[in-house]
Amino acid sequence: MDATNRSVVRVLMFPWLAYSHIHPFLELAKKLSERNFYIHLCSSPANLGHIKENLLEMNFPSIQLVELHLPSSPDLPPHYHTTKGLPNHLLGNLMQAFDTASSSFSSILTTLRPYFLTCDFFQPWAPALALSLNIPTVQFVVSGNKANSVAAHAFKKSEDDKKTEITEWLNKRDPCSSVIYVAFGSENYLSKEDREELALGLLLSNVNFIWVLRFPRGEEISAREALPEGFIEMVSERGLIVEEWAPQKRILSHPSIGGFLSHCGWGSVLESMKFGVPLIAMPMHIDQPLNAEFLVEIGVGLEIKRDKNGKIEREEVARVIRDLAGERTGEHLRKKARELSDCIRDKAGQEIDEVVNDLVHLVGRKRHNPF
Repeated sequence: MDATNRSVVRVLMFPWLAYSHIHPFLELAKKLSERNFYIHLCSSPANLGHIKENLLEMNFPSIQLVELHLPSSPDLPPHYHTTKGLPNHLLGNLMQAFDTASSSFSSILTTLRPYFLTCDFFQPWAPALALSLNIPTVQFVVSGNKANSVAAHAFKKSEDDKKTEITEWLNKRDPCSSVIYVAFGSENYLSKEDREELALGLLLSNVNFIWVLRFPRGEEISAREALPEGFIEMVSERGLIVEEWAPQKRILSHPSIGGFLSHCGWGSVLESMKFGVPLIAMPMHIDQPLNAEFLVEIGVGLEIKRDKNGKIEREEVARVIRDLAGERTGEHLRKKARELSDCIRDKAGQEIDEVVNDLVHLVGRKRHNPF
């Protein structure tokens, strides 16, 4: 049925509190809002503040933000009701608080009465609550089949200045895929030991790179303090260290970028695939190891293997980077990544229309058979 000839479909979206999960939901919400859907996007105030700025700039009146208030504690104040900047040892506290907020979410469901709920796998209690109100659930899995940022940043330079600096640096490199981009998203942090081994691996590889370094909230440390002594000087001719944030899409779309060394969160994987850039996988937790395995299997990635104690070793880092930068293995991976990018671009519009038709069919069944 054409979108202009049907009533508005009201949806409640409820992702996990990580921006790597929220971002795909938000992108889907934007697509659906263009097809006569009205979206309620539910998350904690700590997350919604950043999203609100983006929606106001982009003008999406059919997307409404709904606040879910989690219980606070001395260990988990409201500004930690998000994985962004959350110290690793508090992740369990956040998950427990999220589960405890189920009664508040039940009230939201009762008030909004959406045509259906869409959520991911971190809150199995949400579909049960929806079912008790005869609201169907569609699971939106934002990890790979086997298992992207809007944020406010405290820049040392303005965002535009940083974009200009990075673009100018890339423009001076060989335009034929000569640079490795290194970043681990906004919610993943390397241990001191892994950070040092990665730095020394980059040094040994002798390959050009951009490395985005981030630190947990409250950890006041500079890149110079965090990296091995003398590292910045030793790589100054071929390496660019960027603190806190970088324009990832702009970087990945630059012709000098030949690979992306990543934790393999699904948002980063999708962005890399979109721009036809192969990945070097250095997964950490949750779905990331399975995402890495998937990328290797389909021929668009290599994985840095940890030792038997789960540690990163500089020699392994250097070996994998050199493989990706090399002509034989690297060019094969880049060819596969470009083919996958073309396929994604060709099918994008067709697939969202198929999703819309399936959702409209689900809503129609629910309204004709309410019990």
